[in-house]
Amino acid sequence: MKLQTMVLKRGGGAARQAPIAKQSLLDRLHTRLTTRSGQVTGFVYQPEPRSSGSFARGRQLLSGNFQFSGHILRHPNIAIWDLACPDHLFETEIHGFEWLDDLAAVGDGPARKKAQGWLQGWITHYGKGTGPGWSPDVTGRRLIRWITHALFLLNGQSTEENRDYFRSLSRQAAYLARNWPKASPGLPRFEALTGLLYAGLSLSGLEDMIDTAANALAAECEAQIGADGGLPTRNPEDLMEVLTLLCWADALLRDVGRTPAVALGAAITRIVPTLQSLRHANGGLAAFHGCAHGVEVKMERVLAEVASALQFAVDLPMGYARLSAEQTTVIADVAAPPKDKAALNAHAGTLAFELTSARRQVIVNCGAGMTFGPEWHRAGRATPSHSTLAIDGVSSAQLEVRPHGERLVDGPTLVTAHKASGEHGSDVTASHDGYLKDYGLTHSRRLSLSRDGRVLQGEDTLEATTSAQKLAFDKHMDRIALQGVPFSIRFHLHPDVEASIDMGGTAVSLMLKNEEIWVFRPVQRVDLALKRSVYLEKGRLNPRPTQQIILSLRAMEYATHVSWVLAKAREIPSSLRQVGFDV
Repeated sequence: MKLQTMVLKRGGGAARQAPIAKQSLLDRLHTRLTTRSGQVTGFVYQPEPRSSGSFARGRQLLSGNFQFSGHILRHPNIAIWDLACPDHLFETEIHGFEWLDDLAAVGDGPARKKAQGWLQGWITHYGKGTGPGWSPDVTGRRLIRWITHALFLLNGQSTEENRDYFRSLSRQAAYLARNWPKASPGLPRFEALTGLLYAGLSLSGLEDMIDTAANALAAECEAQIGADGGLPTRNPEDLMEVLTLLCWADALLRDVGRTPAVALGAAITRIVPTLQSLRHANGGLAAFHGCAHGVEVKMERVLAEVASALQFAVDLPMGYARLSAEQTTVIADVAAPPKDKAALNAHAGTLAFELTSARRQVIVNCGAGMTFGPEWHRAGRATPSHSTLAIDGVSSAQLEVRPHGERLVDGPTLVTAHKASGEHGSDVTASHDGYLKDYGLTHSRRLSLSRDGRVLQGEDTLEATTSAQKLAFDKHMDRIALQGVPFSIRFHLHPDVEASIDMGGTAVSLMLKNEEIWVFRPVQRVDLALKRSVYLEKGRLNPRPTQQIILSLRAMEYATHVSWVLAKAREIPSSLRQVGFDV
């Protein structure tokens, strides 16, 4: 499917992909200085791995299939460092050493030999402080794997090889101690500081790094984790990763007899209910602002770590509204997009929603396209890639090229939201001003989920209310010869949903894999169409083809309303759920 129309620039083409930043002279100086640091000779404490690898991925690596960041390279007889990396993301993944979890999951002699060979290869090629792996977040990620998989890596190596291993750990820890403040606030800095904490608590001679890392980690918890348990990026996957790191840090501190800072435990306590509120009925996270489809299994492992954490209700966690009844969940984005540095992976999807019935996704957003290349990354961030309203094919925010990527700018600034519940069910009403400047119109959306979870009613409104807004609308109407402002409301479907136009072209029937049926229909006369779409799922080599429902109309007046209903027409028998069928 081609998505050339899904651009974020108003009235222009897509922004160019920003060049990858290279190490500065100061960065290179710092990494050179690490070669003069004191040498680690062993462990004072050897933590066990807390990350879980994939046996299947480990076997693929052993057979020469390298699958990272949406690419697969097949080279049975080549070392991982000799690969011609297709992009920066691929390169970053291999330098982070998360693949070590997968080889350790295999755990046999050939897997150990492969891991040891690639470890020594990294030390030879990059161990002196040069190369793409020397950034604070990637270094922190790598240190955690090297330390927790030490027994797997060191068993059977020569004395000289083990000496090289500890020498490299010294250099990387010294680099982190100098450079962790350079990591971007949020997930990258949490990765850097957790790696530094692991080094200080585990390795001999690095005890002076412990307080620095622990205090900085506590300060980041207070600065980055909001009162609602959210992050400035508003990315649910980022929040999951941060919770994972904080749980690891908390457990490691307790294992060595240290009391974690109050701020660390408080952050975990705030995050847990927020993260749970961002889960659909099938356990997956809502795909907003760079959160990828396909992280359900990891999510389960993360929450298992904090099963005893305090849980309480959050009204609008991290700017999202969650409606839930029986086995139906609706999660909507009802806050302004992230700003400044937090907007590097933000999406122009304000007021978009997703719906899940039991374990089946029905309405989705296209997802994060980062692993499929810059064009898909850009397209996935556009408003038409989300289940919301877009005027004239234009996004509600723009992309602006910055030195380290494309940042979302000039988006909605005033976003209102109100959530309520009553005897008939629950609803959320929200609005945003992303189209106010160019069209004089505010987009409002109301979503109402019935108490039995069988009916979702929606109403989308484009409205000019003040004199200034009406004047802006009139001027735009004059420019387009009073033809009306075209807009579309999109409902992207999960690839497993089988959709067909029904009822003489006035409705769309949606059959799920478990033969449950939902029917979508607009309440008034609008142009109803079923067209192609894509589903951008993490871990796959290509986007998955799917479909989208599109309601199209022209705004001719100061207020235009479009109402629609999504109702469950046939339900999977409850007896099948009770005996454990896949529903």
